Amino acid sequence: MNKNRLHKSRGFTLIELLIVISIILILIGMAAGNYRKTVIRANETVLKQDLVEMRKAIDNYTLDKQAAPQSLEELVPDYLRSLPKDPITQANDWVPNVESVVLSPDQAGTGITNVHSASDKVSPFEGTAYNTW
Repeated sequence: MNKNRLHKSRGFTLIELLIVISIILILIGMAAGNYRKTVIRANETVLKQDLVEMRKAIDNYTLDKQAAPQSLEELVPDYLRSLPKDPITQANDWVPNVESVVLSPDQAGTGITNVHSASDKVSPFEGTAYNTW
């Protein structure tokens, strides 16, 4: 009788193992979803910061040179160390807004006044397209 009792308590049954494995898989699935959301949120934060820095560089260039830049490359190296990659598209494909710039009544010209992402994707958190930021 003791042998029979010892033999039964020697391990896990197949059902117990399946339950544990399914719980582990559910937890991994939840963690993977949270990880993806965290990566998207981080990329959005980087995009916002890059846009702020490039817009400041455009404004500083325009004030210093009394003319708006004709390309984003003109901002390097005096106003930006390098042009950042768009974290959404993973490419250096920014879309500059070229408009006429009036610095004084006798001095006007065209140049870059703003910059946007080239991505047409929509932020899952804010509900707006990245190219409108």
